[in-house]
Amino acid sequence: MQVTFQGNPLTLAGTQIKVGDTAPDFIVTDNDLNPIKLSDTKGKRVFLTVPSLDTPVCDTEVRRFNQEAAKLGDVTIYTISMDLPFAQARWCGSSGIDKVVTASDYKDREFGKNYGVYINELGLLSRAVFVVDENNKITYVEYLSEITNEPDYDKALNALK
Repeated sequence: MQVTFQGNPLTLAGTQIKVGDTAPDFIVTDNDLNPIKLSDTKGKRVFLTVPSLDTPVCDTEVRRFNQEAAKLGDVTIYTISMDLPFAQARWCGSSGIDKVVTASDYKDREFGKNYGVYINELGLLSRAVFVVDENNKITYVEYLSEITNEPDYDKALNALK
């Protein structure tokens, strides 16, 4: 899949996953500098990857999923970016984000490479949405071809029902 940033082509590292695949394992870092692995997550989960929380589209996306999370109840939403954990914690605090878990892939870049969203040229993650069920099966995937676009919120949320 070709991914662009403001129309300019980019190269993604790793292998893209598809519906029906088993969710690849990963290690990311939470806002307290603790590791989070796939095995640390349970139930229905949404993993969002974004280039940086400090950009308008990422801000809008995470705020929308934060609002939706309050209605979902039995779903955990994770937003993963290359932002440092300190910056993520600051952004969440100033933005009132309390239902979405933010995690950073800055250290090992495992999530980015294992899910096929690491952008070689920028050292950031491309925008994507992954829905994972209780058995670690991928039930929905959206890789955005232009990373400045927002995901299809309705399709992602419907995949959780």
